[in-house]
Amino acid sequence: MIEASHLTKRHGASLAVDDVSFTVAPGTVTGFLGPNGAGKSTTMRMVVGLDRPTSGTVTVNGRRYADSPAPLQEVGVLLDAGASHPGRTARAHLRTVARTHGIPDRRVDDVIALTGLEPVARRRAGTFSLGMRQRLGIATALLGDPSTIVLDEPVNGLDPEGVVWVRRLCRSLAAEGRAVLLSSHLMSEMAQTADHLVVLGRGRVIADESVADVIARAGGDRVAVRTDAADRLEALLRPLGATVAHLPDGRLEVGGLGTEQIAAAAGPAGVLLYELTPVQPSLEDAFFGLTDDSVEYRSGSTSQV
Repeated sequence: MIEASHLTKRHGASLAVDDVSFTVAPGTVTGFLGPNGAGKSTTMRMVVGLDRPTSGTVTVNGRRYADSPAPLQEVGVLLDAGASHPGRTARAHLRTVARTHGIPDRRVDDVIALTGLEPVARRRAGTFSLGMRQRLGIATALLGDPSTIVLDEPVNGLDPEGVVWVRRLCRSLAAEGRAVLLSSHLMSEMAQTADHLVVLGRGRVIADESVADVIARAGGDRVAVRTDAADRLEALLRPLGATVAHLPDGRLEVGGLGTEQIAAAAGPAGVLLYELTPVQPSLEDAFFGLTDDSVEYRSGSTSQV
């Protein structure tokens, strides 16, 4: 379990984390989201004592990480997929870490099998692809069989099978009663993996609630409409304040009006409607809505490419 209370971190005049409080509860996967520069990595570094808070506290299972007599058994961490000696084999790296914590070699074999590293266990880590380095980092995080797991962007570099494997791994760890803090920019995966979300923007918590509640709060009154008179329907709806977009499959996506209002406008004009389907906002839609004012770096227009 992770409990952060009023965490603040300054780097000189820069405020990286600003009065952040949240809890990562046992038995749940907590998604940790935010634009680049939002303070996620700094917060995770404070959880495991790599950065010292300017003010506030953060504990793992009721005590500071630095005060734990067996930190690897308390919390397993993947913050940097390259945090292994490139000249050591995967097995040698894991055995070295295990021996510093009194962990038997049989546990090394267990995590190698769990993470799919058996075919490359005797290869040097410096020859690994990013995906294999991620798997080695996850194996290291799980080495102490910890009750709390912190994973920062663990699916970077993984192929689709690997992404699904991480999803299932996180869900199974939570099902065992462990607390999992997971950071990722893949919103579709986060929607399928996380139970709860903590969203940061410019160093502050801007959402701390279930995935379902975050999506529901995004609201949205968009409706997918199928008709044989798309142009006529668009001309009827725009004066009512609707936004209308043409979808690739020939349907219209109408915003600003509900299904009853659309039907009421189409009926008297003789426009046939074959479909009126409310569009459920995605986690990506909700995330962009939450963080629109918190994005530090924006891409330029693709029209200039």
